[in-house]
Amino acid sequence: MAAPLSQQTMDIVKATAPALRQHGVAITTRMYERLFENADVKAMFDQEEQRTGRQPNRLAAAILAYAENIDKLDALTGAVDKMAQRHVETGVHPEHYPYVADALLPAIKDILGDAITDETIEAWGKAYWFLADILIDAEKTKYAEQA
Repeated sequence: MAAPLSQQTMDIVKATAPALRQHGVAITTRMYERLFENADVKAMFDQEEQRTGRQPNRLAAAILAYAENIDKLDALTGAVDKMAQRHVETGVHPEHYPYVADALLPAIKDILGDAITDETIEAWGKAYWFLADILIDAEKTKYAEQA
């Protein structure tokens, strides 16, 4: 389990919300480009959802909601449950999360460039793993219920 997020980390992530609102789809589109360099990971995704932009748009909205609500995660309970269910349906397991982190964090830097500091990327890394642990726990429960 990731360490609880510090107030400083939450403040940094929350401060990125305006940039995410403006550039979120560009970030997630770039993230998927990076992620899909791994053919095995790419095979887990509906490519029609990618082609139409639905998946990058949904993920951008989810990341924005997380940034805006990082200090009140109860507001995201329904969304987290829905995401965990979708992950179980598509076979996401804990070992897949590092691939996303390795694609998402550089994608943020790729799109926002010099406007994003190392401190901000570090905060987003902590925030990513905090949320990943929540999702992994929820998915573990859902996988166990299926068994």
